[in-house]
Amino acid sequence: MNWRTALRRASAMVASPGPNQNTLSNLAASGRSSHRLLRLAQQLRLYRPSPLSSDADETVVDDRGKVFSTMALPESAAAAHLTGSCPTEKLAPKRAAVLVCLFEGDRGEFRVILTKRSSNLSTHSGEVSLPGGKADEGDADDRETALREAKEEIGLDPSLVTIVAVLEPFLSKHLLRVTPVISILPNKQAFIPAANTSEVDEIFDAPLEMFLKDENRRSEEREWLGVNLLVHYFDYITGNKKFVIWGVTAGILIRVASVVYQRPPSFIEQISKL
Repeated sequence: MNWRTALRRASAMVASPGPNQNTLSNLAASGRSSHRLLRLAQQLRLYRPSPLSSDADETVVDDRGKVFSTMALPESAAAAHLTGSCPTEKLAPKRAAVLVCLFEGDRGEFRVILTKRSSNLSTHSGEVSLPGGKADEGDADDRETALREAKEEIGLDPSLVTIVAVLEPFLSKHLLRVTPVISILPNKQAFIPAANTSEVDEIFDAPLEMFLKDENRRSEEREWLGVNLLVHYFDYITGNKKFVIWGVTAGILIRVASVVYQRPPSFIEQISKL
């Protein structure tokens, strides 16, 4: 059985495809997918969200409905932690989603597409984020939210990517439920970035594995809801530009990298467990 046949069989096993979601068979049909992308797709389709995770950082949504960072908790952990002070039946978080778009670099490494928020925005201008935002009423699910927002922000045509996994959501202290949606872009050359300049100043990509390494990383301790948390900052230089990736974006990418590479980070991720 060749790898393309295997990919088509794997696609039949992907659960709950959402609107505008490609099946994994499109990866094979593109003629651009490598053996590594095939293995990654097969691996991620089996992923099931963990009931508890140690990722944390605060997520905030601005007046445009765009997600940016400072501190949040995994939804299941946060709900358990808040039970004593806020009845769980009153927790009715609003939905948001971000698209973690992975592709294969020239050296065979996995890379992720990121944005730098517009410097004209009134809040958290110039910060690095994943494409994403709040769900619209018409969105069928988190997949559709992530795809719609990515098209709006960076011009990514949903037909170019295949969604392979949905990670556990993060719940902010403002009760915003942010779900990372992982997709694969088999043909990077087919994607022509088109930044929505009212929201995005720059579109760039970074190696995913950097979020498991202790290089060019620092952290600071913060207290939130009586829990001590580490907020991570990653410095990334490409060409003559330097980007700082931190907060919920860094937290999500640490989690994604751990799932993709099937190993924990080489640094202490969190000092407290909920």
